[in-house]
Amino acid sequence: MACLIEVGTHLVLDAELAGCRTGEVTLVSRLPRSCGPGELVLADREFLGVPLWRAFTAGGADLLWRVPADRILPVERQLRDGSWLFRIHASTDPARRDPVTVRVVAYQLHGTGGTGEDHRLVTTLLDARRYPARRLAALHQERWEAETVFAELKTHQRGARTVLSSKTPDGVLQQIWAHLLVHHALRELMVRTAATRNLDPDRVSLTETLRSARRSVTLTPGSFSP
Repeated sequence: MACLIEVGTHLVLDAELAGCRTGEVTLVSRLPRSCGPGELVLADREFLGVPLWRAFTAGGADLLWRVPADRILPVERQLRDGSWLFRIHASTDPARRDPVTVRVVAYQLHGTGGTGEDHRLVTTLLDARRYPARRLAALHQERWEAETVFAELKTHQRGARTVLSSKTPDGVLQQIWAHLLVHHALRELMVRTAATRNLDPDRVSLTETLRSARRSVTLTPGSFSP
């Protein structure tokens, strides 16, 4: 499963599911349909490629993606904040006539041991004055909110030791979509509740919301819309 998740609310905005023979890049290539102007798409390694990059930017979205450690991105034009511009090419463009210009941001994350881990990002945000490298590096850490969403789905909502009961591929897909829809309904409820009290949605407990929803369904059938 590949998901497009809104990091501020944990809402799953779109998802693509397939069998184990379908790779993540193929699934992700179907998600640009849900992206548009004014949105910044964060992604981890393994997705950087000209076709996928252009698929997301075609709708007007901006991108901030991590780069694999072995990817070589030499400086073509140095910018004031230490980032630089570089042109990437598709493997189907051996003559290198149709490049995409990206901005590269390099930084280190220091753990408890004091040693820094090197990270690099590429982005469509080319203006170093408006979008400083330090700010982009901090912003990309929000991508890990997606892992919290997967934990919410697989542990809190489904149950840590619960296995999908369907015996057929179609039945498994149906169950997964059902879990995604329930999660979206719960998160939408949490966002609305937080808005009434001017709170960040992160301050509202998913576990308590799930318990309240279960009580509503059990005690008053029909009160919780499917």
